[in-house]
Amino acid sequence: MAPTKRVLLVSAMLASVGQAAVVKTGLDSIDKYKHLFAGQRMGIIANQTAQDSQGRFIVDVFKMIPDAEVVALLAPEHGLWGSKAAGESIQTTIHPTYQIPVHSLYGSGLHRAKPAPEMLKDVDILVFDIQDIGARFYTYIWTMALAMEAAAETHTRFIVLDRPNPITGTQVEGNILDPEYATFVGLHPIPVVHGMTVGELARLVNGQGWLSQGVKANLQVIPLLGWHRAMLYDQTGLPFVKPSPNIPDLDTALVYPGLVLLEGTNVSEGRGTSLPFKQFGAPWFRSQALLENLRALKLPGLRFEITEFTPQSSKHKDKPCQGIRLYITDRKQLEPYFTGIQIIKAVHALHENEFQWHVRHFDRLCGTDMMRKAIMGRTPLPHVRHQWQGQLNEFLKIRQKYLLY
Repeated sequence: MAPTKRVLLVSAMLASVGQAAVVKTGLDSIDKYKHLFAGQRMGIIANQTAQDSQGRFIVDVFKMIPDAEVVALLAPEHGLWGSKAAGESIQTTIHPTYQIPVHSLYGSGLHRAKPAPEMLKDVDILVFDIQDIGARFYTYIWTMALAMEAAAETHTRFIVLDRPNPITGTQVEGNILDPEYATFVGLHPIPVVHGMTVGELARLVNGQGWLSQGVKANLQVIPLLGWHRAMLYDQTGLPFVKPSPNIPDLDTALVYPGLVLLEGTNVSEGRGTSLPFKQFGAPWFRSQALLENLRALKLPGLRFEITEFTPQSSKHKDKPCQGIRLYITDRKQLEPYFTGIQIIKAVHALHENEFQWHVRHFDRLCGTDMMRKAIMGRTPLPHVRHQWQGQLNEFLKIRQKYLLY
């Protein structure tokens, strides 16, 4: 049986019996790899998602390995406990329980996101264990890439404890990043929805020679067990620990690759409310007209309703907003990135006098200025999607070499 058909059959069987699969993360499999860590000093790049299936934090799991010593923690955007706001700078501290440094890998500029040599001077192995959500602009994967670069430069071994891609490993969507727009929301030429695990992405970045000066990390991935590419996160049997403050559940992760584009406009993407990325709006929204226009698009896997909300933070703070709430009706049919572009086009067309671009940020999120120009020029968006498909096909060929599952 072909691999794709086998994956679909497994998913259908799981659905038919109403049971979730049991997936083991790389951290859950540490016992089988004790020999890699015994007698070694480790730095661990982690946040609140670095728990095993029993809810134990990664440092406590490693304490059970004889002679393995965790000498430092390194925290990405949102901090070690995932409580800091998006973009908020984080300072290096001492962990109150473990009494080891917690180095910040998030501040102003890429130089703050890359571990400094002094952070690694007492480290034999640098371990990465953070839950990604499958979108190019989610910064944890670029923290990983920059850490791999630092590990290569200091001759430090780099080990990724793999975790599932929560929005599946089969969906791949969007344009490839133009290197001219490379930033911390997209460093290397991958599509918006990449359909890879963090372990596979590490292999891709390393194998393609994308690290600075072409350096190669001494990389090893401790793989998932029981994971199949068509699985959504809630089919894995693993608890969902929200990876950042505004991704509280799987459905939010599913729509995030499209609705996050609103960050590059003056429209609220629902930050500061209980439904980030599931609702959007502004004080000047003509909600009824917009609702009719969005429904006419017949966007797959979604339905829309009128709503009202008042953000407690972020854009339009404390201002009542007219808005649209979206509901997922079919997860398998969703095309989140293309959907996000179509939503923005509809908002722009109806509110040209009020709508504003944050041009630099929007183009960086898209990894190109093509999307913004298409929306402004009223280019048919299916034509834009057709344009990126050739690049996407080439990426899929490259990607295939690095897949583990």
